Amino acid sequence: MSAVWHPFFQHATEPQPPMAVRTEGAFIETADGRRLLDGIASWWVVTHGHRQPEIVAAITEATARLDQVIFAGLTHQPAEDLAEALIGMAPKGLSRVFFSDSGSTAVEVALKMALGYWRHAGDGRHRIAVIEDGYHGDTIGTMSVGERGVFNAAYDPLMFAVDRLPFPAGDGAATLAAFEELAASGHMAALILEPLVQGAGGMRMYRPEVLAGLRAICDRHDVLLIADEVMTGWGRTGRLWACDHAGIAPDILCTSKGLTGGVVPLAATLASERIFQAHSSIDRRRTFYHSSSYTANPIACAAGLAQVRLWQAEPMQARLDALGAMQAERLARLRGDDRFENLRQCGTIAAMDLKVRDGGYLAETGPRMRAHFMANGVLLRPLGNTVYVLPPYCATGEDLDLAYSAIASFAG
Repeated sequence: MSAVWHPFFQHATEPQPPMAVRTEGAFIETADGRRLLDGIASWWVVTHGHRQPEIVAAITEATARLDQVIFAGLTHQPAEDLAEALIGMAPKGLSRVFFSDSGSTAVEVALKMALGYWRHAGDGRHRIAVIEDGYHGDTIGTMSVGERGVFNAAYDPLMFAVDRLPFPAGDGAATLAAFEELAASGHMAALILEPLVQGAGGMRMYRPEVLAGLRAICDRHDVLLIADEVMTGWGRTGRLWACDHAGIAPDILCTSKGLTGGVVPLAATLASERIFQAHSSIDRRRTFYHSSSYTANPIACAAGLAQVRLWQAEPMQARLDALGAMQAERLARLRGDDRFENLRQCGTIAAMDLKVRDGGYLAETGPRMRAHFMANGVLLRPLGNTVYVLPPYCATGEDLDLAYSAIASFAG
């Protein structure tokens, strides 16, 4: 019996997970000889492909000089270089980088930055606006700004109240009107959202025009906009940042997952200069009191820098466009299949809903689909009855055929 307690895994009903022994490109090999297509980029983190040579080489080189270095009172070149590179690639107006170690932590940092900004500005703003069905992580603050439900019902006593906006369906008019009213109250500190695609909420997608409209409302009423680009960043939506589709810049941007190409954990929260300056003072009480033991780990920063250099050196936009076109072609093949509905795509992400009676995250169809896909050589993790394909960017048409064949052969 294994001593491991797996995440998002019900040990009482699910079989023991296969043992992964090797990864390469878009595939994971298991101890029993199977070769699984990683159709979800190992929880949306692997960008260029597993064990990307340049990133692996950068990690090897970094370990010859540095291991963990405390980042409170010391700095190191990998972090300095990566921070500079991130600012150069980020939406205009972001000028400071705070490193952490996971997407959840990056969002916690963003929330603390926003509330700290208003406190130091002498304003009493403290309310946070969110979009329904959002997901921002599994720590207390991130659960508070995410959707409430089966994921976090047991922890409700720990969570703080937020103001919820309806999901921006269609032209998003209802969402924009609701936010305009909230923002005009003068109590809103920040709006946090997943730009264009809500990941764990079911790969729900909305228009760039709505995102631009929300940014405009923030500008009119001086509300901070926090873009959680943990999943959507690094090309998932077809552009480097999802915010790029709307031509907007947030006040705070959170990134993780693909930041190191999915090789080692690292996160960063990018902030505008006014947020940094609100915390910079001879009054030490304004210090931004946050850290984790592995903040800006040099080896992780070296991996991140190697990943960034791949973006700067390779024709990444052409690769994203090609993968998006391949996804669109295969998604279209399922449009005549009446078992599926709400077929949708944003960049390299494709999703569809299986028509079932027991919809929602706890749909019994989900575990059956996972088992079917695994038996057919594909790693996919449906969100309830929502099936999505989100592969590494090295995936070929033949790889995608494997995934869509497994989806099409599911009998229900």
